[in-house]
Amino acid sequence: MSISQGGTTLAAMEYRRLGRSGMYVSEITYGNWITHGSQVEQDAAVKCVRAAFDEGITSFDTADVYARTRAETVLGKALKGIKRESYELFTKVYWPIGEGKNDRGLSRKHIMEAVHGSLKRLQTDHIDLYQFHRFDYETPLEESLSAFDDLIRQGKVMYIGFSEWNASQISDALKIQDARGYNRFVSSQPQYSALWRVIESEVDPLCRAEGIGHIVWSPIAQGVLSGKYLPGKKPPKGTRATDKKGGANMISGWLREEVLSAVQKLEPVAKREGLTMAQLAIAWVLQNPNVSSAIVGATKPSQIRENAKASGVKLSAETMRDIDAALGNLPERDPSKTKSPNPRA
Repeated sequence: MSISQGGTTLAAMEYRRLGRSGMYVSEITYGNWITHGSQVEQDAAVKCVRAAFDEGITSFDTADVYARTRAETVLGKALKGIKRESYELFTKVYWPIGEGKNDRGLSRKHIMEAVHGSLKRLQTDHIDLYQFHRFDYETPLEESLSAFDDLIRQGKVMYIGFSEWNASQISDALKIQDARGYNRFVSSQPQYSALWRVIESEVDPLCRAEGIGHIVWSPIAQGVLSGKYLPGKKPPKGTRATDKKGGANMISGWLREEVLSAVQKLEPVAKREGLTMAQLAIAWVLQNPNVSSAIVGATKPSQIRENAKASGVKLSAETMRDIDAALGNLPERDPSKTKSPNPRA
């Protein structure tokens, strides 16, 4: 499938419906978690966003907390001048974005104030997908869901979702939405990769049954599945593992010798498929039919062009078995690993 943007036919990118909603998203979503406002400033961000469009990527994911709101500002400027109807814009609310006691969480007050801040920074009049960034244990669930429903009715938000909720939390919310006649969740944004499979036993089956599609983050396991980190060697300069502004802490748990050695066993599998190791990792998550899109970040356009090629790739059953065999018992599968830290703690 190809689309036209500004008179130019874009590259062949596959598109999937977001859950049971009527909205389509690109199989690859461009995310700016620890890039825009951190590693990548405005000029480079514009180049990355334009490269994403050139590859047929129409879905863009951010959050108010990324780079303490700067990521939304950078993305808003990068998207300026592009026809609003031609892309899907996702953002989130929950984590602290200020020092005030109400500058966090999922209270009605914070949600309503946060959405207006996001709309201003993103330079738009509506958000296509607004998401609870985590579960708030202090705010009544009814209060948060009511606020999200109001935003849809006001036309400020088109669809709603959540990130990193466990099965019990999802079920409780759906019961309230159905009982109150609120608009339902259409999306889940979990961490998911060949190394992190905690959603497979509980969250994924529930979401499939309820028509909730996944927009997964970290499909390359913070870059570890790209194969660039080698056992017994220091991380290459300029990679996420050397970024002390945030990336290094996130990836450190994967930089174990046994993990890095196992990942290297995926190189011949990728070569056999004519893929890079990063493309293989992204294609792996897209084999799950309930994954609507995989989020990838980039600090330069070449990374976007490479990762976009994972769209539409069909991996054989043999290849999927070979990936499992290479990684052995290293993938994390414990559903209790899905947790929501208290933003007020």
